[in-house]
Amino acid sequence: MKKTLIIYASMSGNTEDIAKLIGKRLQEDEMEVTYEEMDACDSESIKEYDYILAGSYTWGDGDLPYEAEDFYEELADADLTGKNIGCFGSGDHTYPKFCEAVDLLHGRFTETGADVFADLLKIEGSPESEEDISECIQFAEAFSEWCSKSGKVTSNVS
Repeated sequence: MKKTLIIYASMSGNTEDIAKLIGKRLQEDEMEVTYEEMDACDSESIKEYDYILAGSYTWGDGDLPYEAEDFYEELADADLTGKNIGCFGSGDHTYPKFCEAVDLLHGRFTETGADVFADLLKIEGSPESEEDISECIQFAEAFSEWCSKSGKVTSNVS
C-alpha cells in the first residue's frame, strides 16, 4: 500500500470535508491514508509518505491562513524531489482571489522539486452539493491515476 498523507488547514470544516472525500476515494485504490492538520506538519515529516495532498482555505483577499504560514515558510528550504503532490482547497467567490491559497501551495511545492499534479481542486464553501462531491471524487481519481503512471519505472537500456 502506498502511504498517502492528506494535510489541511480548515477553520470552518470545509477544507477538512474535502480532504475526507478525497481520502475516502483514495482508500478505494488501496492507498493507506493519514490525515493531519497543517499546523502540526513540517516539511521533514511529510517525506516519509509516497503521496501528499495539501489543502487550505483562503483567508481574506487571497492569503494563506495562519495555520498554514509556518508550514509554507518551511517548504522554501525543502527538497521534495520524487514526491507526488496534489493541492486543493475551499474559498469564497465574494473575495477577489478565489482559492488563492491553493495556487500559493501549488507554486511552493513546485519550487521544492516535487512532481506536482497540474489539476487544482477549488471548491466554493463546503462540498455539499452532488456536483461538488463529484468534483472531489473525480479529483481523487485523477490524482490516483496520475500517481500510478508517474510511479512507473522506465528502462534506459541502450
